[in-house]
Amino acid sequence: MTENFQFTLKTTDGNARLGEISMPRGTIRTPAFMPVGTVGTVKAMYLDQVRETGADIILGNTYHLMLRPGAERVARLGGLHELIRWPYPILTDSGGFQVMSLSGLRKLDEKGVTFKSHIDGSLHHMSPERSIEIQGLLDSDIQMQLDECVALPAEPKEIERAMELSLRWAERCRVAFGEQPGKAMFGIVQGGDQPDLRVRSAQGLTQLDLKGYAVGGLAVGEPQAVMLEMLGITLPVLPTEKPRYLMGVGTPDDIIKSVARGIDMFDCVMPTRAGRHGLAFTRKGKVNIRNAKHAEDKRPLDDQSSCPAARDYSRAYLHHLVRANEALGGMLLTWNNISYYQDLMQGIRTAIAEGRYEDFMAETQEAWARGDD
Repeated sequence: MTENFQFTLKTTDGNARLGEISMPRGTIRTPAFMPVGTVGTVKAMYLDQVRETGADIILGNTYHLMLRPGAERVARLGGLHELIRWPYPILTDSGGFQVMSLSGLRKLDEKGVTFKSHIDGSLHHMSPERSIEIQGLLDSDIQMQLDECVALPAEPKEIERAMELSLRWAERCRVAFGEQPGKAMFGIVQGGDQPDLRVRSAQGLTQLDLKGYAVGGLAVGEPQAVMLEMLGITLPVLPTEKPRYLMGVGTPDDIIKSVARGIDMFDCVMPTRAGRHGLAFTRKGKVNIRNAKHAEDKRPLDDQSSCPAARDYSRAYLHHLVRANEALGGMLLTWNNISYYQDLMQGIRTAIAEGRYEDFMAETQEAWARGDD
């Protein structure tokens, strides 16, 4: 741990990067997967469990926490870390994704975004400055700029308008953030599926000399090939000595391919959401535990896993729990999924350190394709 935010690039294997982010609240080993704790909880898990799976950092969401329980209330209660009993780093999304996902409930202009609460219909204005203020009240360790995320496909002119607005907002966020020792603000590259706009956005953000850079506006409706193409265009423009975060991604396959292109940080609701709906991720591919073929299967999900949910419970029992809509079913499968994602990240880090990342990718994909039935 350190008193300042510091990123160390330890080694590379091709474009894959092994690194470490040091902060006062802990060290983040990269490449890292950050479980999503939108409203101060990683759904269906105890945070002690999340830590035991190997997670170094989790996410919170500025928009949702602003509405409930409220940023000022969280601050009065000692900050988000104290409230949720997570003393390690927390990254907060700025609310930019909700600009897209709640497009029917918001109005946007140069000043910021006015949201109509999806909870009670009340109006809330979020400017770039207010977004940073809320993240400060939450006592977030890594704070994201407010941006406008555009769903794909979209018209190039609309993508350009949103990208330019996001750049202007990034500068306002940087000013509002100021100097906060031990903390960081990341900018977000936008530009949709337009290569020239991605380059312009990355160049503009680089001039702000931020602590880290995210790639946003991907995994929002475009094919994986387009996402990977945009990474290949964007990442060479970003500074090599700063961490790179691909927002909202993704599947295990998305992750290993994005690491190969130089991404250091990921987040996604997929492992928790899938777990609550009966889908398990394993070393041998995905398992839909709802399927009738598991009703009398005494095997665990993975007898070699270090996770009790994967190793100690039969598929038959998991199938029964999920089909009976018992909460424990979602809890056990989510535990398995977060463990699998963290095991995958550890495997990625080890492979990069050993200079065998390409082989690791091939072996991992082969195991998924082979399955276990």
